[in-house]
Amino acid sequence: MDSTSSELRAFNSAARLGSMSAAARELALTQPTVSAHVAALERRFGVELFFRKGRRIELTEFGASLHETTHRMFSAEHDAVALLHQARSEYCGRLRICAVGPYNVTPLILQYRARWPRVQIAVSISDSAEIVRRVLDHQGDIGMPLQAVDDPRVHCEPYRRQALVVFGPRDHPLLAQEGPLALEDLQGQLFVLREHGSSTRRVFEATLEHAGVSVRCAVEMGSREAVREAVAQGLGLGVVAEFAYVADPRLAVLPIRHEALYTHPHLICLKDRLPTRLIANFVSVFAAERAKFERAA
Repeated sequence: MDSTSSELRAFNSAARLGSMSAAARELALTQPTVSAHVAALERRFGVELFFRKGRRIELTEFGASLHETTHRMFSAEHDAVALLHQARSEYCGRLRICAVGPYNVTPLILQYRARWPRVQIAVSISDSAEIVRRVLDHQGDIGMPLQAVDDPRVHCEPYRRQALVVFGPRDHPLLAQEGPLALEDLQGQLFVLREHGSSTRRVFEATLEHAGVSVRCAVEMGSREAVREAVAQGLGLGVVAEFAYVADPRLAVLPIRHEALYTHPHLICLKDRLPTRLIANFVSVFAAERAKFERAA
């Protein structure tokens, strides 16, 4: 690899990750080496690529233009390597999936691996906004956010709608009431909620606001598991997709239903990468599983 290629790769990683140290970790280099590569580019061509603000870096206008080109260059390189891996053997390669949790994506992976067992699959868990960003940034091949994505660059297909359920400790006063509960019964209640950016939280709060109901956030948690444990410890009520609710002897689901309390997972990928075999095969598995749900509905 010549020096310019190494320097461009260092620049591209630093620009994408927003940090010289993060780029160093990704490239398995030292931070001074990455900084030296970027400085060499700037010195040789007489350009300024970043504004340095302490440990933070920010792309200059020219740096942003260069990053558009290097981003396409290294993304194409990744696709070329994946294509060569596919040609070498029977669909071997690595498929990167970004999802909000394991519950929707695991059955799809099971079906996929049954047909293409030599493909390595890596799953990362994050919120819907981060999933979309990673797919657009070529850091994920397939995304499964809890919302439709309206972007001309993105192929987007709906999956199954999933109802949300409210749950709490078994000794919570609302569980002592007879019959189904209404949203109004949640007025003033304490809740343990996911962080801002969670689609479940966004849908729940929007539904409450439309109904004129206000609840209080006792604490924010960064995962479903953390929410479940905090609720079990008595910090408040929780809300989660029904199929993702994990039974626990300390917890019970409140008998409350509302037509707007649901999220809708979607599958996304970049349109220009849809013909890639690893991705196209996963989309075909997804379509078959979705058809099963539609027939059962």
